[in-house]
Amino acid sequence: MAFGKSHRDPYATSVGHLIEKATFAGVQTEDWGQFMHICDIINTAHDGPKDAIKALKKRISKNYNHKEIQLTLSLIDMCMQNCGPSFQSLIVKKEFIKDSLVKLLNPRYNLPLDIQNRILNFIKTWSQGFAGGVDVSEVKEVYLDLLKKGVQFPPSEAEAETARQEATQISSNPSTSVPTAPALSSVIVPKSSTLTLVPEQIGKLHSELDMVKMNVRVMSAILMDNVPGSENREDIELLQKLYKTGREMQERIMDLLIVVENEDVTIELIQVNEDLNNALLGCERFTRNQQRILEQNRNQREDANTTSEPSAPSCDLLDFRLSPPMPRATLGELNTVNAQLSDLNFSSPSP
Repeated sequence: MAFGKSHRDPYATSVGHLIEKATFAGVQTEDWGQFMHICDIINTAHDGPKDAIKALKKRISKNYNHKEIQLTLSLIDMCMQNCGPSFQSLIVKKEFIKDSLVKLLNPRYNLPLDIQNRILNFIKTWSQGFAGGVDVSEVKEVYLDLLKKGVQFPPSEAEAETARQEATQISSNPSTSVPTAPALSSVIVPKSSTLTLVPEQIGKLHSELDMVKMNVRVMSAILMDNVPGSENREDIELLQKLYKTGREMQERIMDLLIVVENEDVTIELIQVNEDLNNALLGCERFTRNQQRILEQNRNQREDANTTSEPSAPSCDLLDFRLSPPMPRATLGELNTVNAQLSDLNFSSPSP
């Protein structure tokens, strides 16, 4: 849906006027109360979403004031979390993503790295979809286009935490061997190059992606069948293994998305990555809920017996990001996909 043309100033509307005031450079910091008021108007006014988009677009278009851009990004973030599909579906249109946000990444705006990463993180996160049936096909297209151009997206919080833990482990124990690179790293060509797969390679890749889909289905079934605080231990052990394998496979999929030229393969990779990412997020959400329940139980025990010593952290608490490496003998078929994908030879066949 294209934005309707209007001769009115976008700031002349009630929500536009509030957006102009809340993102003015003279504001010292984010006024979260005012931001929430703007969200309320967007949700209740008939033309609230459309008027808000116009005002946001005007604020960041050809704007070299970093303070105003930063405030506007904070407002957008809050609106995406608190406004409904009517607003979200307009934000993720190519007209706003590409013509407004992506243009801010142009060197002439000289944005600080943290603001650039915030924009990229928006695009990456939004491309993974929303609840409520919001069509994210256009932001996915922009995301993929940036990947193909070699744009490096910032890691998620989970990925960053894993990297920090690995760095700490290596620095504290120099004798520890550095983790090996992903199996597909040997076939990834420079960012400026592309990769054309022969039919045999495409068939093998689709077969391996089917295995990833199966793992996603198993992860989803385990999450549905288990409740935090009363889990089946065997299910959770399997879930941990699947989570670790899934994270490794996601890295390989993202590497392939950058260079693969085949459109059908690209579409398949995007869909598998989306489903896999949702399953991984579900695992992390399960861990947070389990931690919350364990803390509640521990507090209840302490309240019941104030004279007892504080209980130690439960060894049952899961942490998918920090799960220790498991013996190869116990991984079984879960690592089949890594082993088979590592055998793929993507070099061009000889004439």
